[in-house]
Amino acid sequence: MSTETLAVLAVTVAVAAFVQGSSGLGFALIVAPVAGILDPGLLPVFVLASMIPLNVYVAWRERASLDLRGAGWITAARLAATPGGLALLWLIPDRSLGLFVGIATVLAAVVSLAAPAFTPGRAAYVGAGAVTGLTETATGVGGPPLALVYQHRPPAELRSTVAACFLVGEVASLVLLFAAGKGQPEDLGLAVALLPAIAAGAWLSRLVHHRMDARRMRLFVLGFALVSGLVLIVGL
Repeated sequence: MSTETLAVLAVTVAVAAFVQGSSGLGFALIVAPVAGILDPGLLPVFVLASMIPLNVYVAWRERASLDLRGAGWITAARLAATPGGLALLWLIPDRSLGLFVGIATVLAAVVSLAAPAFTPGRAAYVGAGAVTGLTETATGVGGPPLALVYQHRPPAELRSTVAACFLVGEVASLVLLFAAGKGQPEDLGLAVALLPAIAAGAWLSRLVHHRMDARRMRLFVLGFALVSGLVLIVGL
């Protein structure tokens, strides 16, 4: 990999770590398109591996706000659906998969704009976990379902719970991807090499994360879901 490519990736993951460390979401949305343009072979392993240290930090930083009940149901469904995500990699062309997930995400975000506030229950947790297990394993993008479930919850709860769910799911997805021959050791090496950039973005996020109020967080979440869905639809 050239020095220029490495520099672009370093800046990208630093910005993405800052955004996700501040809001709880956005890393894959920022990194996946750039990595896909530079080297499609980096997806989804590089994105998943890069998110692990960031999610460890966020989950620990805001552990007092973690929704254990929701995280438990989401994680159980996420792990159960992970093999399905691997199957999608084998069975469905990348373009068709991205189009399907993108349309579903945009529709969910549009419905959420008109829907009244709600408190998520077991069905919402399980559904979000299952969809995330499918999409994150197949594409590296799994944030929108969790974002929509927690859009009306306090920002700290969203950040900590999503980080914890991502963390367990990312490890499970990587294990399965490598076992199936869909991952390469150099992808992990690149994530390790960019740890300083990830750490810099995460460190900067601690300066602003506590200033995110619930209203702004919800607008960001819905915007995140809409943009990520459109990214998948157009195939960036």
